[in-house]
Amino acid sequence: MFCKNQLSAAGMRADIAQINLSTNLKKATLRGLHSQAGDAAEDKLVTCLAGAVYDVCVDIREDSPAYGQWVGVILSAENNMGLYVPKGCAHGYLSLTDDTAVLYFTTQFYIPNTEVGYRYDDPKFGIKWPLDEPYIISDKDKKWRFV
Repeated sequence: MFCKNQLSAAGMRADIAQINLSTNLKKATLRGLHSQAGDAAEDKLVTCLAGAVYDVCVDIREDSPAYGQWVGVILSAENNMGLYVPKGCAHGYLSLTDDTAVLYFTTQFYIPNTEVGYRYDDPKFGIKWPLDEPYIISDKDKKWRFV
């Protein structure tokens, strides 16, 4: 699940500061898109321990040639895949099954006042989520800004 040497050899940061577990009781729960700004910007390594999620990484680095581009992958307890989310990218996911558990390793501690977010349905990103709405979304995630 985690090998600092292998991540470092692939050019990824592997100085883990915190490990988080997010659970979702219902299919179609959408979380994100989240990131931390400034000195609290973090790299994440994400995997799904139970059920399945569609996990998304969006490049929000304004000076990046890939700005606004996104990648989405299915992470599941069956496929044992992970997604590396680099610093300067926003992260979110949609649960594809009931009773999902998402584990993510971060290179910075969570600092609430540095958190930034973006709308999951921002037309600038054009993310193609694999389930139709309505989604179960927290009030906080509904209020994130459009780019």
